[in-house]
Amino acid sequence: MRLKRKKYRIRAFRKRRELKVVADRTGAIKRGHLLAFTTLRNERVRLPYFLDYYRKAGVRHFFMVDNASDDGSREYLADQEDVSLWTTAASYRRARFGVDWLNWLALRHAHGHWALTVDVDEFLVYPFCDTRPINALTDWLDGSGLRSFSAMLLDMYPKGPIDAQTYAEGQDPFEIASWFDSGNYMITRNDRFQNLWIQGGPRARAFFADAPLNAPSLNKIPLVKWDRAYCYVNSTHMLLPRGLNLTYDEEGGEKTCGALLHAKFLNTFIDKTEEEITRREHFAGSREYLAYHAVLKEQPDLWTKWSEQYINWRQLEILGLVSKGNWT
Repeated sequence: MRLKRKKYRIRAFRKRRELKVVADRTGAIKRGHLLAFTTLRNERVRLPYFLDYYRKAGVRHFFMVDNASDDGSREYLADQEDVSLWTTAASYRRARFGVDWLNWLALRHAHGHWALTVDVDEFLVYPFCDTRPINALTDWLDGSGLRSFSAMLLDMYPKGPIDAQTYAEGQDPFEIASWFDSGNYMITRNDRFQNLWIQGGPRARAFFADAPLNAPSLNKIPLVKWDRAYCYVNSTHMLLPRGLNLTYDEEGGEKTCGALLHAKFLNTFIDKTEEEITRREHFAGSREYLAYHAVLKEQPDLWTKWSEQYINWRQLEILGLVSKGNWT
């Protein structure tokens, strides 16, 4: 595993050449600042709410990699005073789906900081998030000797066809996509990397019903007290060294964990699937997007009578999707 970690860190170092700086404001970062890391392509309409959400949650600086957007995303981000921005036209797939780029930026800039790595359609909720910023969580994690924090990806969707309502710039996406699957999740342990592997929810139910083991993984470790010796292996699903993946209690109890509300299924997603099928830059030749496109073309409604409408993190705690563990 040490050799594998060295390999990924060398890859990240080499991939730095693919990144061209647009706006470098890293000089404004101070000790203790919470940092966020993101790759994106053509997400202009989502950016105002994404930035506002995480600013209010306590993020002090954003590291953004724009993968050749042509919708104004790059220009918008370049004007944001708390954003450092890089651009690249290189292959997202050959950068291990952006992981190499973000590993390099974290290696270079995040040492000693808590680093939050999320997509622009992922919104972290955690115990007491309605009254406490992420800094309160990281203070508690520091005091407990914990270096990483897990959050299950929770796919959110509207009631009715996903293209029935138009998402407006700056809008809370969960005003539209406010429903989720409260069950239907499979959890196994990855013995090699020691992380949990979670699948299920509406994507397994609607798009991979005949092959649920091919459904996207929902386990994430988005929040890490970064060290330059660390690296993500596969998106934010797992890290090296492997001890960072032990975010669960092996003796049957519960460790503190959160959820990433996933606002993928808005009306903008229809065009996104067509673009990504053409680009073939996602995993397994964009197999996931091919499944989305085929199903949504015939049945664009993910809602069922068993769907649950989102209220708050306490509801997720009751359902066993979030845990406050020992944090009070």
